Amino acid sequence: MDKLRAKSARLTRRQRRVRGKVTGTAERPRLRVTRTNNQIYAQLIDDSAGHTVVSASSIDNELRGALKSGSNIGAARVVGEALGRRALEAGVQEVVFDRGGRLYHGRVKALADGARDAGLKF
Repeated sequence: MDKLRAKSARLTRRQRRVRGKVTGTAERPRLRVTRTNNQIYAQLIDDSAGHTVVSASSIDNELRGALKSGSNIGAARVVGEALGRRALEAGVQEVVFDRGGRLYHGRVKALADGARDAGLKF
């Protein structure tokens, strides 16, 4: 159990370190990626106002039917594209990327690529 707690503590430390350097504004919100073993979530956050502008996840009703699994690279790419479309509809074109302490690899990278393909700039 100590190994699991240490792993969780390291992730929390990385998240706090990234959060200290990355801040979202109304013009350029923060794109936060949260990855679990079964799903992936993304949201655009305006830190100055303290609210979420747009969000998308692999458990959204419109995406759930199209996805075979919520925990693979394909699902992450679809979630990124959906987030990008919703952000453009909300008038957001540029964001800052918050990878949530995770490596920029695999599902996190696929979500970012999907958002870029949809038209977001970061």
